[in-house]
Amino acid sequence: MAFESLSDKLAQVFKKLRGKGKLNEADIKTAMREVRIALLEADVNIKVAKQFIESVTTRAVGQEVMESLTPAQQVVKIVNEELTALMGSENEYVHLKSTPPTVIMMCGLQGSGKTTHSAKLAKFFLKQGHRPLLVACDIYRPAAIDQLKLVGETAGAPVFSLPGEKPEAIAKKAYAHARDHGNDVVIIDTAGRLHVDAELMDELRRIKQEVPIDETLLVIDAMVGQDAVNVAKSFAEDIGIDGVILTKLDGDTRGGAALSVRAVTGKPIKFAGVGEKIDDLESFYPDRMAGRILGMGDVLTLIEKAQDTADMKEAEAAAQRMIENKFDMNDMLAQMAQLKKMGGAAAILAMMPGGGGANAGDIDESQFAKIEAMIQSMTPAERAKPAMINPKRKRRIAAGSGTKVEDVNRLLRMHEQTGKMMRQFRKNPKKLARMTRGMQF
Repeated sequence: MAFESLSDKLAQVFKKLRGKGKLNEADIKTAMREVRIALLEADVNIKVAKQFIESVTTRAVGQEVMESLTPAQQVVKIVNEELTALMGSENEYVHLKSTPPTVIMMCGLQGSGKTTHSAKLAKFFLKQGHRPLLVACDIYRPAAIDQLKLVGETAGAPVFSLPGEKPEAIAKKAYAHARDHGNDVVIIDTAGRLHVDAELMDELRRIKQEVPIDETLLVIDAMVGQDAVNVAKSFAEDIGIDGVILTKLDGDTRGGAALSVRAVTGKPIKFAGVGEKIDDLESFYPDRMAGRILGMGDVLTLIEKAQDTADMKEAEAAAQRMIENKFDMNDMLAQMAQLKKMGGAAAILAMMPGGGGANAGDIDESQFAKIEAMIQSMTPAERAKPAMINPKRKRRIAAGSGTKVEDVNRLLRMHEQTGKMMRQFRKNPKKLARMTRGMQF
């Protein structure tokens, strides 16, 4: 997860502050020096880091902190607010026109993930009830059109292409096609280069002249760090952009681009790519990202993921079966599939308050695959009634799933313990209510 190193270092700084009780100006300045180093190591633009530290220090050495009963918490609050402001304060949506179609031009360097994220954006709009059209204007890169058709098919969005035509002509005819066929969002996938050059910018300008572009979104790779900010600045100055899609924010990246782009270009990050699946595109919320960085979690995004992926009727039925002590191996398999859709246990842990302090990398996702294999090696009768699984059946299940009998025993104990816990809650509903209240944030 991006910012992991930065989060760890900031947590250490705040831990020292909490250990001091009352804070003086020297304590705060020492802490801010450490924060500045952490930001620079995370590849945050040096000017942005300097301005950020000055803003936090000015507020932290005032009465707001010095006279507070919890000065360390006040410093964390200030850092959180300034981080949020640095990334843009609030989420900024793609503005859809009241008279369709809305035309979005995707631009960026080669290898930034432009084609893939064009399809991800189409999927994002499809889930909102829109009818997007993908347009293949990258006529230079080998198989670029085929790639767009492939990811477009995965997203469920049609692709418009005209081999042999120039990009501006393709865009113009695609716009007319969208109007005739009721596509209310047009997403133009343009060509990239290995670096910013005049030829690339001229082509983008020609497309803008032929088609009424409503949003120009720059796709930049968070893995390239400070270079991403320089690329964003060049595009913003040369052709003008309305926002940024930051890709690979789920990777092992220092994340400085996310903290620098808005300050350097004045343009917001509108979306973040957080995985390889077609659904792994999130609206970018500065306050939520600040919360993740500071180890406060991102419960709102976690809830949204659950709502997007959950079959509510199935979830309610599973909960009822659990309460009635009828929760079987089929239910467990369904719950694991739900966990996968939400990004896996590590991704969920990263969004939980305090989850940043836990090492998500220690979670062995392969264990879930083993459990799935064992359940799938059971007969329908065994899944419905695990108590019938005797030693002979255990050996067969272990052999069929490539596991050991000890693994099967562990799975059966897990299921049995779940049943015991739910029987206790049935006898004492107040205990369940207390536990539920304790889980609220």
